[in-house]
Parts: sequence; structure tokens; C-alpha cells
Amino acid sequence: MGCKNRTRGFSLIELLIVVLIISILALVAIPMVETSVKREKEIQLRRNLRTIITAIDEYRKFIIKNKIEHDEDTYGYPETLETLIDGIEYEDKQGEDRIQKFLRKIPVDPMTNSYEWGLRSYQDKRDSTSWSGDNVYDVYTKSERKALDGTYYKGW
Repeated sequence: MGCKNRTRGFSLIELLIVVLIISILALVAIPMVETSVKREKEIQLRRNLRTIITAIDEYRKFIIKNKIEHDEDTYGYPETLETLIDGIEYEDKQGEDRIQKFLRKIPVDPMTNSYEWGLRSYQDKRDSTSWSGDNVYDVYTKSERKALDGTYYKGW
């Protein structure tokens, strides 16, 4: 009969090969995970920008449709983002005072992880990074980073 003294287990070479394969798989997976996380943040950024801009547009339409008095310098746009949450006081067709709100809360900027958005007035230039404070016509992220498509997030 044969010798039964052989021990079971992995040799050093087999162990090194397994560690090498796992390391290579990890090196491939990490950039894919980072790209996936970045893509999710970009989707959330687009969604949050669309939510705020839609609320701004709805605010202006409401002002014009209901002929609500507003400061001429605002052009019917909200004075601040908080105005979209606080709403507009108006009188309905039955003569009752009502409040029309446009946002429940200001969405978080996923790129800076804050509620602070860059603001532009109707009077500001399209690429302006300073807000004149007259009204809120547009919003953008304050992030200086580049997107997966090579554009800057603040230009979205």
C-alpha cells in the first residue's frame, strides 16, 4: 500500500496564485464601482435640478396666470428658493385666501452634499457665477468637478 503521510492543504505557489487572481479582480472592480457611484450621483443631480427648475417655472406660470402682483425686478420669478417652499398667498375664485406651494423642501445637491445651490437671476449672464439677488431664474451645482462625459457639473 502507498504512503499515507501526505498532508492536505495548499502549497505556497497555489496560495500566491489565488491571492494574485483576487487582486486582479479587485483592481478591475474598483473603477467600475467608482464609475457606477458617480453615474448615480449624476442621475440624482439631473433629477434634482429638474425638480427645482420645474418648480421655478411653475411659480412664474402661476404668477402670470393668476395676475398676482410682484416686484417688477423679479420678472415673476421667485426671490429665493425658500419662496418655492413658503408658497404664494392668493385669493381663489370663491374669494378665500389660499397658499400655493411649489416645493416641499429644497433637494440636496448630490455633488456637494449640501442644500446650497448656485443661483442665477434673470438679469445675470448664462455663465455667471455670482448671483445678483434680484430673483431665482436658474440653479446649478457649485461642484468644480467634471462629469463622466467631460463637462463640468456646474454647467448643467
